[in-house]
Amino acid sequence: MTPHLTPRITPFGNAAVRRTYDTYPAPIRASLMVLRELIFATAASTEGVGEIEETLKWGEPAYLTTGSKSGSTIRLGWKKSEPMQYAIYFNCKTTLVDTFRSIFPHDFVFEGSRALVFEQAAIVPVDALAFCIASALTYHRLAAPTA
Repeated sequence: MTPHLTPRITPFGNAAVRRTYDTYPAPIRASLMVLRELIFATAASTEGVGEIEETLKWGEPAYLTTGSKSGSTIRLGWKKSEPMQYAIYFNCKTTLVDTFRSIFPHDFVFEGSRALVFEQAAIVPVDALAFCIASALTYHRLAAPTA
């Protein structure tokens, strides 16, 4: 089951990204598209993030704060080896997933220091995930020393 969001489809600006989504099985694609919309909606409602660049990294859809440079890359993925799961990946060299694990120990399935993994049929905790996405999109801004 996918999280509940107001239906909205952000147009693809990158044909290669669209083609990648088209390769996913329909139920996984639908779930990943909901996460994609949550990334764009969170970026739009988080001060200082600005426009998101959608591209491919390691053959998977990736979301970058290219203009503001406020955040760390977020990727969405699915693996044939785990066909009923999909994931949102964060830079493993950050403290993001460790922070999410300490704040939301029972809300997510964690994969090391790099991902939150979802079962295709599970309900995604949208509010908690939006917090995680906002944290990634502002990671460099929040990690910057204050004067």
